[in-house]
Amino acid sequence: RRSSDLRRILNPVAQENTYILENDTACLVIDPGSDTSAILAELKAIDKPVAAILLTHTHYDHIMSVEAVRQAYNPPVYVTEAEKDWLMSPIDNLSGLPRHDDMEDVIVNPAEHYFDFTEDYNIKNFQFKVVPTPGHSIGGVSFIFDREETVFSGDALFKETIGRWDLPTGNHEQLLTSIQEQLFTLPNHYKVFPGHGWDTTIGHEKVFNPYFS
Repeated sequence: RRSSDLRRILNPVAQENTYILENDTACLVIDPGSDTSAILAELKAIDKPVAAILLTHTHYDHIMSVEAVRQAYNPPVYVTEAEKDWLMSPIDNLSGLPRHDDMEDVIVNPAEHYFDFTEDYNIKNFQFKVVPTPGHSIGGVSFIFDREETVFSGDALFKETIGRWDLPTGNHEQLLTSIQEQLFTLPNHYKVFPGHGWDTTIGHEKVFNPYFS
């Protein structure tokens, strides 16, 4: 039996993926995006405590429902220390830029925890490691669930492409290095669930991703 079940919610803003993992006792929410009602409905259907909200990075499209999930379930929020202040800063999380004038500023209260890259996390029997994968943004991280043979790559690695590097603190070389050193060192059969688009595998990306061929 798979030790946890995975659900994906495709959010309308920026087509961002929110992932909800469920095990026997609890669930985890990764990058709660814009579709607050769909996310809350899914959590209500699961009907288990939310053990934590994990953020791959803090661009607005990945954090829009953090406060709603907090209000409903009171989970701790985990974020990279490099982007901890972006939660409260619409300019840094990009929701406050002129091109998003049609949208409310996204302001999220401070996170309870900063990721420790040396720690093997075990939160309510969800076991995972956090690795730094900057390049799309300075504090980007990926979550590796070895038991499930799965990685959540945020906006670093996508199916047959990579994240943007033209936003503030983005860096093309750093992004390529992050993927090669932190993700392409994983077994080829590991599934990759990115922040946008469809899932893939490490092996598929090594062969078919044009940025690495």
